[in-house]
Amino acid sequence: MRPSLFSAALVAALVGYGSTIALVLAAAAALGATPDQTASWVMGVCFAKAAGSALLSTWHRVPVVLAWSTPGAALIAASSGYGMAEGVAAFILAGLLIAATGLIRPLGGLVARIPDGIAAAMLAGVLLPFVLKGAGALAAAPLLVAPMVALFALVRLSNPALAVLAALAAGLATAFSTGAALLPALPPVPPVPVLVAPAFDWAALIGLGLPLYLVTMASQNLPGFATMRAAGFEPPVAPALTVTGLISAATALMGAHTVNMAAITAAICMGDDVHPDRSQRWKVGLAYAAVWVVLGLTGPVVIAILNALPPALMTALVALALLGPLTGALTGAFATPDQRFPATLTLAVTGAGVAFAGIGAAFWGLLAGLAIWALERLARKGVS
Repeated sequence: MRPSLFSAALVAALVGYGSTIALVLAAAAALGATPDQTASWVMGVCFAKAAGSALLSTWHRVPVVLAWSTPGAALIAASSGYGMAEGVAAFILAGLLIAATGLIRPLGGLVARIPDGIAAAMLAGVLLPFVLKGAGALAAAPLLVAPMVALFALVRLSNPALAVLAALAAGLATAFSTGAALLPALPPVPPVPVLVAPAFDWAALIGLGLPLYLVTMASQNLPGFATMRAAGFEPPVAPALTVTGLISAATALMGAHTVNMAAITAAICMGDDVHPDRSQRWKVGLAYAAVWVVLGLTGPVVIAILNALPPALMTALVALALLGPLTGALTGAFATPDQRFPATLTLAVTGAGVAFAGIGAAFWGLLAGLAIWALERLARKGVS
């Protein structure tokens, strides 16, 4: 196998892991996960990405690269009132809905009918509170956070995909060299899988499981398929949704949230420099899978190091990691003129983060936006 396949897979995996692992840890903390459950979560989602990428790439002979749901992790991190058991049930529901979207064509059509602007606004509302905390983190620990922000801005000028990874490296170097963080005792590897029995609570299923499904579909799977088409490959849409959904539902029992098509990291694995022969480029999926197996097995060490960092530094890292997704979400939310007010309402309700009847704000934001959008459409039809 060509070295370029491994180098592309390694860079893509490190970018995906390093830029958003802090957000996954925040999601685990929001559900009250124990250290063992958190390590199991990370291992489960890493193994899910490895299995799905290898299976789909081999099956369809195209480079299929999977990622964990970054907006999904943000959604989970913003939730409150749910424990791991309720979270696992929500993850199972989201996985099964994704699989059903691949198997049942009318369900995919129903999801596609949600206006793009409103779906993007719901995602923006989930992401915005995390990004706003970045300024507070800078004020709380300027000597730690400022170098990280500066390096992020400089690297982003030439290579946006590596900017967050560079910021993480700067944060680690500054924290440990100044004594703001001390190297912890490293836990044993590999981690031990921790099975979590799901608790099917209707409020968690509607308030967390359903929004997790929607943001994963709208902000991860659809752009991932578009990335493959832009690179000249025909994505296996139905099989990819079915496989990622079923794998996600299975690994949810380890505490892992959903996996899906990758976009930014996928682009790294599909260029001419990966392999000159396009018909052989699918093998990058196997190399990518191997890297994720290693990352899954060594997860406890990475988690221990990141948990030793000052909270302000981790908050700033999450804010930097979500700036790109927030930019895309805001652009999509206000791209269509007749969806701008419903999108604004969706953004406001979701961003407020207020749960009602035990159901999270993302669901109510989506519902409010759809209601106003439908009302305005009826009004326009009545006038015409």
